[in-house]
Amino acid sequence: MTALRSFPAAVIGALIALCTPLAARTQPAQAAQLVPAGFTVPVAAQAATFKLVPLGPALVKIDYEAYMSSIDHLQRTFTRSTDWPHKNLTAADAMADMENEAARFQKRESFAYGVLTPDGRRERGSVYVSPSTVAGYDAVVRLWVTKAEHDAGFDAELYVWVQTWVRAKWPFAKVAYPGRAIDWATWDALVAASKKNGKE
Repeated sequence: MTALRSFPAAVIGALIALCTPLAARTQPAQAAQLVPAGFTVPVAAQAATFKLVPLGPALVKIDYEAYMSSIDHLQRTFTRSTDWPHKNLTAADAMADMENEAARFQKRESFAYGVLTPDGRRERGSVYVSPSTVAGYDAVVRLWVTKAEHDAGFDAELYVWVQTWVRAKWPFAKVAYPGRAIDWATWDALVAASKKNGKE
């Protein structure tokens, strides 16, 4: 160790890097878990007219059918962007998305659920529980329903139910509901300020 002191710091750093396994050097840092280690994440929830189940490859077909039926509606009300969904999304894109959602769920980084009919044959919408980059909020919860379900009044019903579910089943003190409890303009400003302050 004494001999190393005669080398410049940059050389020592390079030697340490060379001794580090390549996999450890190239592997991306794992995101922090959203919930405490001892918390049991809900893997199912049942209501009178729907049920929640984690999104994943098994739901790829009905999930794809749901959002592709409502492209314009979701671009206006949910993402406020033409990036998702859009008419050129393929079945392969849909599967990759489902695999990513399942992986994040497994790692406890974020949690995405399909809102299905009680028989599980059709998806009515989705619910997402994600980390917040805005100080003062433990989590962000977003949800969407298809255009047909929205027109039938299901969006309001689901939002009320989700708030009760989150209060009862999740360990968060304060949750943000962008576009709902917090209007989009206010939320966007908070996110922008968070980025500016280096919190994202």
